[in-house]
Amino acid sequence: MTTLTDPPQGSFKVSMLLNDTRYRSYTFQFIALILLIAAFAYLGSNLAYNLAEAGLNISYGFLGEPAGYDINQRLIEYTSQSSHWDATIVGVLNTLLVAFLACVTATILGVIAGVLRLSNNWLISKLMSIYVEAFRNVPVLIWIIIIFTVITAVLPGARAYLGEDPDVDLTLGMFAFTNRGIYIPAPVLGSGGMAVVVILLASIMAMFAYRSYAKKLLFNTGRLLPMAWPSVAILILPAVIAFYVLGQPITLDTPDPLANRFNLRGGIQIGAPLIALWFALAIYTGAFIAENVRAGIQAVSKGQTEAAASLGLRPNRVMNLVVLPQALRVIIPPLISQYLNITKNSSLAIAVGYADITATLGGITLNQTGRAIESVLLLMLFYLVISLSISTVMNLYNRAVSLKER
Repeated sequence: MTTLTDPPQGSFKVSMLLNDTRYRSYTFQFIALILLIAAFAYLGSNLAYNLAEAGLNISYGFLGEPAGYDINQRLIEYTSQSSHWDATIVGVLNTLLVAFLACVTATILGVIAGVLRLSNNWLISKLMSIYVEAFRNVPVLIWIIIIFTVITAVLPGARAYLGEDPDVDLTLGMFAFTNRGIYIPAPVLGSGGMAVVVILLASIMAMFAYRSYAKKLLFNTGRLLPMAWPSVAILILPAVIAFYVLGQPITLDTPDPLANRFNLRGGIQIGAPLIALWFALAIYTGAFIAENVRAGIQAVSKGQTEAAASLGLRPNRVMNLVVLPQALRVIIPPLISQYLNITKNSSLAIAVGYADITATLGGITLNQTGRAIESVLLLMLFYLVISLSISTVMNLYNRAVSLKER
């Protein structure tokens, strides 16, 4: 009787690259890599040759030239005399801002709608079904235009707050809702204000640490600690105590209707284009996330819910502690795609005049400088980097929450 053993370890021969299964796959991968590099090299040389024949060259020196245009919505200091590179950075930050806000809001809407769509209440279930079917079957550009039109047509002008309309006044003395956008109070940090901010950030981390500890204790010992009021106390009390102990170092700069004859001054202005883009992306993508959540919940065996209920857990704890943790393995992979879609769909911002990276670098800067190839390459690089970053972070989270086999 013969036995199967590993092949004898002899001297390496070139023929083994094709004949030996230990090396054959690496050989084919190496050949494919060489062919891919050769293809890109050919395309690059062909591009350089055609540009040289046309008397053009690839140069990014234009990024240091003055931009010559203003940007209303911005997170950093910027003027019309700033460089095109500064305008690009403003566009990048604006894109990241609306993508972050839309991702958070869409996730909240999607989870709520997905859970409520499975509700035993017929009316709530049907309302969520109407929301999902209505919003996901209409192009997001239409929703952007509809929301922007509603804001600009329904809300009063800024001059109404300047005394032209006696019935219009600041909401709670701090908020102004105008057709140009929403004005909210801006925090002003005084001496010791940064310490309060640091304590608040530490409180947020402590809150998540407590909730993680309470959940781990529940799973290991069955002991149930309260979640709601300790989380609120950990989040709020340290910052509030530090705020008053340090002499209230944080004040609010509220919108002032008397500071200017033509516009409100003070506070933070959230422009109408940002609001329209933010909410349109959120409600549109939230409808898709709701379907992902519904599918993930229905993928969990009904016996899991019945077993948890038999232990005396309330329905909300059954959903939070038993169903959703198991449903995440089904929810997260398509959720990554939805986050990527939000980031890429934010390029529709130019339809309502929001200055994202596509509007600045791919629009005004490109038209002013004529550097189409350079601008498009930078745009491609930005969206590639941000998409790969989102995918990496979400895949790491997916591995962290995936079911672990014993």
